[in-house]
Amino acid sequence: MEFRGFPYKPYSIQIDFMKALYHSLNQGGVSILESPTGTGKTLSIICSALQWVYDRRQQDKSKVQVQSPHHSTDDAHIGSDDEPDWLRNFVPNKDNLTQEKKINKKFGFGGCDRRRNRKESCKDLFSRDLEEEDCNKRGENKCSRKKNDGVELSDDEFLLDEYESEEEGALGGGKSKRKAGGVSISSSSDEEGEKDGPDGEEEEEEKAFKIYFCSRTHSQLSQFIKELRKTLFSNEINVVCLGSRKNFCINEEVLKLGSSVRVNERCLELQKNKKNEVSKIKNFSAEGRIRRTKASSGCPMLRKHKLQKEFRNETSQHGALDIEDLVRIGRSIGTCPYYGSRSMVPAADLVVLPYQSLLSKSSRESLGLNLKNSIIVIDEAHNLADSLISMYDAKITSSQLESVHSHIEKYFTRFRNLLGPGNRRYIQTLMVLTRAFLQTLDNKKDLSNVNNYQAEEIAADMKAVCDTSIAINDFLFSLNIDNINLVKLLQYIKESNLVHKVSGYGEKVASLQEGLALNRNGEFGEEGSTLSSFRALVDMLMSLTNNDGDGRMIISKMRSTCSGLQGGFLKYVMLTGEKIFSEIVDEAHAVILAGGTLQPIEETRERLFPWLPPNQLHFFSCSHIVPPESILPIAVSRGPSGQSFDFSYSSRSSLVMIEELGLLLCNLVAFVPEGIVVFFSSFEYEGQVYDSWKKSGILERIMRKKRIFREPRSNSDVELILKEYKETIDGLSSGTKEDGVRHNGAVLLAVVGGKISEGINFSDGMGRCIVMVGLPYPSPSDMELMERVKYIESLGEPNCGKRPEISVGEHYYNGDVQTAFSILRSCRRRGKEYYENLCMKAVNQSIGRAIRHINDYAAILLVDMRYASDSSKTSFSHPTNKLPLWIKDRLVSATNNYGEVHRLLHQFFKYNKKRECQ
Repeated sequence: MEFRGFPYKPYSIQIDFMKALYHSLNQGGVSILESPTGTGKTLSIICSALQWVYDRRQQDKSKVQVQSPHHSTDDAHIGSDDEPDWLRNFVPNKDNLTQEKKINKKFGFGGCDRRRNRKESCKDLFSRDLEEEDCNKRGENKCSRKKNDGVELSDDEFLLDEYESEEEGALGGGKSKRKAGGVSISSSSDEEGEKDGPDGEEEEEEKAFKIYFCSRTHSQLSQFIKELRKTLFSNEINVVCLGSRKNFCINEEVLKLGSSVRVNERCLELQKNKKNEVSKIKNFSAEGRIRRTKASSGCPMLRKHKLQKEFRNETSQHGALDIEDLVRIGRSIGTCPYYGSRSMVPAADLVVLPYQSLLSKSSRESLGLNLKNSIIVIDEAHNLADSLISMYDAKITSSQLESVHSHIEKYFTRFRNLLGPGNRRYIQTLMVLTRAFLQTLDNKKDLSNVNNYQAEEIAADMKAVCDTSIAINDFLFSLNIDNINLVKLLQYIKESNLVHKVSGYGEKVASLQEGLALNRNGEFGEEGSTLSSFRALVDMLMSLTNNDGDGRMIISKMRSTCSGLQGGFLKYVMLTGEKIFSEIVDEAHAVILAGGTLQPIEETRERLFPWLPPNQLHFFSCSHIVPPESILPIAVSRGPSGQSFDFSYSSRSSLVMIEELGLLLCNLVAFVPEGIVVFFSSFEYEGQVYDSWKKSGILERIMRKKRIFREPRSNSDVELILKEYKETIDGLSSGTKEDGVRHNGAVLLAVVGGKISEGINFSDGMGRCIVMVGLPYPSPSDMELMERVKYIESLGEPNCGKRPEISVGEHYYNGDVQTAFSILRSCRRRGKEYYENLCMKAVNQSIGRAIRHINDYAAILLVDMRYASDSSKTSFSHPTNKLPLWIKDRLVSATNNYGEVHRLLHQFFKYNKKRECQ
């Protein structure tokens, strides 16, 4: 088996990995492939998967030639003799045929199966054109009123079409007399919108054996494209990179809005404006005829359809491009790269996209992704189960509920005499639901008829109010709304276009009232626009249609704080991902889960594909390419002054522990070359340590040797900090001084679970020493986490989904650590193990950032006595048992004192520095 696309001579473990992946694709189904970070995993995935697709297409060609050695002249215009059967039924694009034949000669890829079909665009998410006949029919009921200033307010455009309700037993619930246009509104993902994009856009035929590669972050996708460019496949296949509107948008006015939600809504609003313009053309055309002419888009980047064609032609000439490249081309041409990239998906051999776009069903539908017989590669899959279920969570705040309820109430008051019985009934049902949701969040109590002493007691109770976890059915019964058919109600919302009608009317009324004018983007308070509030409500209603055991409702009531009354919220927490993931597995030919550390795989199997027998789950794991002398992992249990390191929750905040950690770092900066990366458990704890060091003078001592950088909370600022950190390391050779001080490197204070710990490479001098402070267990006081722990504890039991007996009640404070620990102690195995795995997966991701190639070297310090302690003394399993094998096998698990640690480190760096100079 040869992998001709690999740009270098592969190492033996890379060949083993590629063979394992190739074999997995032959078998199909689900496979888990584990390869340590820094072993060329991405290159191995690219070359093995694309080689398999090439070989499979060659086999299909051979079959066609054997089965059909002669072709009639009638078929000559459809496809050539050397095309496989799945290509021959498609009409080629003559403009690209010559170029694509050249590509096919070499690798068998390319877009020679293109056929352009003009297709009517999907309607906008929350909008639909008004037909001329509807306006004429309702002429006698046209609503208008005058404000005091004499401005006429025409409300006809906000009146709902008549809705005919079907029998109560029907799932559809009803239908609008006018054909409904719209797509699912159940998701608040970044990829929501029109399935087919702007008017006039043409769709190409789908490729067979398409590869979908997805990862967690934007930087990881860019890294994948960089690796792809190194291979022979780069210019021989059709590649497209997908992303969110915020990452792709080149409309400066829209980009100024900042948040992804606002960018999405403004983009969709501009598309709606375009359709409204089409409506106006229809209404005012001569002789009453409906004109089907193209209208200019509301967004200036989509007004010329020919520029979208030019964008596709331009990108096809440059090979593999990442998001930044596509944005640059879009800017130079003056057309939208977001819709341009979406239009390239059907003809692509390889689609590179973020987790959300592939794993969320609504996102797949809106992007038009066809997973049939495809190959899906999910990289960085160590937290796949949690990432998947979090996409299906839903949350709505009390202020959002109040906004929605107020808008619906005003709308109903205005139009109730003009609405048909179907519309009236469903709108009243929505009002009942929103009122019930608000009542369950209300924690206000009437203090007017009580004495002062009682009032103080009640106020104290409000401050100490607890959050509640409750099953879906119990939640519906408690609000007395279990008799409402939510499926029919959601169908009505989708078909009637209620959301845009109600929010549009509300915003128009508000914009004409003094002091309540909304800005041009429809923003309405801190919670975002009215559309955001309606979308949150629809998401919540969708969540309530899940099975009772699939998730839990969390009720956080309004509470009194020192700053006033704090709003409450309702949140649905999805607990199971098996049904969601099965939809992907059932469609695809093969699903590959790849990552640096994916064990324990049994947890992944139980949570995502429990139906799959263990012997049908293909698993492969390889060792690291670096020699043993290039890595030095040490469990550091004592500091320079002899103080034991204990960074458990109860001890980590002590000044003694923080000062001892500072003394350790003061020693390290004196002799560790170049860069040191220190990982803390949270931003809060990093800030606490930094402030303490600053007061004690430890920070000043560290800065005499190395510059200090801190990971910012904002992801947008991370790139700048990393750039300065790298420049400091690179500047060591020039011997430059800063403020008169010559540094020997830099220290980067980072956070486990932050952007730096996920997908950022600290190769060579950027990470000569990684310091892991403590065991970064997630906060046990998080109610959502405890619900997952209780659910996972029940997996594998006879009544799976039934929660285990826990020694505490259903109600507890969000922040009550002791109660949370009681829950963990009540778990026998699975729940407790899941909690441990979350911690050690985060550790493994962080410490694996340093070793990136065969000539790299780094020390890894696990600073906590629990890394070296006897596991029999704790209720949890020993943490070092969950380290990657390539680290565990070389771990110095016990040292008598810090002097021994210092000696090992000094010898390690002296040896590798000498080897580096040879």
